Amino acid sequence: MTEPTHIVCPHCDAVNRMPHSRLADAPTCGKCTQPLFTGRPLDVDSARFERHIGRNDIPVLVDFWAEWCGPCKMMAPAYAQAAGQLEPAVRLLKVDTERAQDLSARFAIRSIPTLALFKGGREVARQSGAMDAVRLSAWVRQHIG
Repeated sequence: MTEPTHIVCPHCDAVNRMPHSRLADAPTCGKCTQPLFTGRPLDVDSARFERHIGRNDIPVLVDFWAEWCGPCKMMAPAYAQAAGQLEPAVRLLKVDTERAQDLSARFAIRSIPTLALFKGGREVARQSGAMDAVRLSAWVRQHIG
């Protein structure tokens, strides 16, 4: 028997358990009944970041960005498009480095945008600079195997 997959709800942050085979079946949260996958990146603060990185069994891609960053703004539509392509295999988060300076320092974010891919709560890949949706999706797929 397969171990259940844990998915953190993007709406209420409840941890949901389900068979991995059901991820593509438009699952809903057992607590708030909202969809577990929205096809959009999720803006998170430090506390929500910890919950999503630590409790999701699927890989989590994080865009470290800032409002004043031109390349970040240019990449935002591509990142949103990639969310629609990569979910439910990957959860996409956005962390505003100005609001979450603790995370910026902890992960030594020196340039933005910076993408960091996490699996099992650990960073497994990092890429700085803006990318289009095709390159971004290909980069993620290359690292999630």
